[in-house]
Amino acid sequence: MSFASIYQQAIVRKGGEAAMKDLLPPVAQAEQLTSTGDDRYLSEVTRCVFKAGFVWRVIDNKWPGFEAAFEGFIPLYWQQVSPEVLENLLQDERIVRNMQKIRTVPGNARMIVGAGREHGSFGEFLDSWPSDDQAGLLLWLKWNGARLGGNTAQYFLRRVGWDGFILSSDVIAGLQREQLLDATPGTRKALRQAQQAFNTWHQETGLPYSHLSRILSFTVGD
Repeated sequence: MSFASIYQQAIVRKGGEAAMKDLLPPVAQAEQLTSTGDDRYLSEVTRCVFKAGFVWRVIDNKWPGFEAAFEGFIPLYWQQVSPEVLENLLQDERIVRNMQKIRTVPGNARMIVGAGREHGSFGEFLDSWPSDDQAGLLLWLKWNGARLGGNTAQYFLRRVGWDGFILSSDVIAGLQREQLLDATPGTRKALRQAQQAFNTWHQETGLPYSHLSRILSFTVGD
């Protein structure tokens, strides 16, 4: 199906084009990605890791405490932090005290520092990766980061403004309805099929991938 038909469905369900556009996520420009400090990327990836499988509102409400406990998320410090510091965090009531997730901070700090050394900064690295290969970027994040499988990396990319889709349950249902996804969700084959669908729609419409993803989700559910 042409994406124009999906677009029209979304307009009807959301009560008009203006109302629908107000619900679309912002997309960062290249200078926004590249000017964001590596500490902010470590902060955001940590927030997404802690939100996974947890009540998002609780993490957001406690986030100022996380920032204080992790001392601003400086990657160069956290990539080589001592085990004693991590153990102390397990006693810190300002954060959610989950050691498995606390331990992701050094691992993701090393990922950010490594990419920054090669590209100048982690923002430069993200800016260099094209949206028509989000599947490749998600695999890179999963292999090089800590607990960045599933949808965690997709939400991280959306939060920092990188232009990509999120395979939420509604988006998956929409792709299945359009007979563009028949692989098991969560598999590499499903990721490739989703990428192909969004690449086709992007070429058709010129819309950002994040908007295509959200518009498709508007056509599913109540």
